[in-house]
Amino acid sequence: MYTASEHRYDGMKYRRCGRSGLLLPEVSLGLWQNFGLEQPLEDQKKILFAAFDAGVTHFDLANNYGNPANGMAEENFGRVLRDEFKPYRDEMVIATKAGFDMWPGPYGNWGSRKYLMASLDQSLRRMGLDYVDIFYHHRPDPETPLEETMGALSDIVRQGKALYAGISNYGPEDTEKAVAILRANGTPCLIHQVRYNLFERAPEQGLFPVLKREGVGCICFSPLAQGVLTGKYLGGIKDGYRAARAGSTLKERYLSPAQQRMVEQLSELAAERGQTMAQMALSWVLRRGEVTSVLIGASRPAQLMENLTAMEKTTFTEEEESRIGAILEGTWKSE
Repeated sequence: MYTASEHRYDGMKYRRCGRSGLLLPEVSLGLWQNFGLEQPLEDQKKILFAAFDAGVTHFDLANNYGNPANGMAEENFGRVLRDEFKPYRDEMVIATKAGFDMWPGPYGNWGSRKYLMASLDQSLRRMGLDYVDIFYHHRPDPETPLEETMGALSDIVRQGKALYAGISNYGPEDTEKAVAILRANGTPCLIHQVRYNLFERAPEQGLFPVLKREGVGCICFSPLAQGVLTGKYLGGIKDGYRAARAGSTLKERYLSPAQQRMVEQLSELAAERGQTMAQMALSWVLRRGEVTSVLIGASRPAQLMENLTAMEKTTFTEEEESRIGAILEGTWKSE
C-alpha cells in the first residue's frame, strides 16, 4: 500500500481558482496520454505517486481518455485510487469531462442532457467514485441549446455527482453565455480548460479578459504543444514519439520548419534563463495572472519532476518578453 510523503505540500504552490474557495496546484497532472494501453499499470502508478508526493493534488481525466480503449484511463486511475490512494481522496481534486464521441448511436456525443448524465454515471463507475470534484463539458455543441447543456451541468452539481462545473474549448462569446446561464442556475462556472502555449495564443485576445471579468479560473492544456516545446523533435521524428503514432496530427500542427526554427531560438533563451525548453514553456504559461494551473502529462516520474521546477521562475523581464515575441513573429536574429 502506498504511503504519501509527509513533505508533499512543502514545495508546491497553489492558486485560487477564479472567485471560488478552491485552490489548485500551479501544475496539475493530465491523464490524456500514457494512462491507457501505452504502459503497464505499475509504471502509471509510479508517475501518480511521484506527482502526489510533490503536491500535485489535481488529476484531470475525460470519459474518452485511454484511446483507442476509451475509458481506460479512468479505469486505471480508479484501480490506483481503490488500491493505493483511497486514504487520500479528500486531499485530491479529480476532474473528468464529456463532449466527444464515446459510444455508438445518437446519444454518445456532444452536449445533450442525456449524454452528459449517462457519461458521468459511467465515469463514476469506472473510477469507483460517488462524485468528482469538477465535471466539464468538453466542447461546445453547435446544435444543442446551451441552456440544456448548462442545465445538465447544474443538475449534476445539485445531485452531488460533481462539486463544481466547468467548460472546455469554448470561445469567448459562448463562454460568456455559458457563465451567465450557470450563474443564473445557482451553480457558478468554476473553471475553463483551454489550449494555450507559445504557438497558440488566441486566449489572450478574447477569452482571458472574459475569464478575468467573470471570475472564472483557467487551466491550460497542451502547454508544451504535445512535446514539441520540449525540443525533442529538433532531431527529427523517431520511433515511439507521439508524432510517429498513426492518426497523429501533431506534425501538421506544430512541426513546420518555421516552428522548428522558433524552438531552436527559444531553447537558446531558456538556457540563458537556466531552464530547459520545457520548463520555460511552462513558466511562460504560468506567467499569466488569469491562469490558475497548467496541465502536463508525463511518461515517467523523472520527466514529471523536471517539469515541476517551472514554478520556480514564472516571471519574465521585458527584454525576454520582447525577444519571445520577435521569435514567434519570425523577426528575431540571433547575435
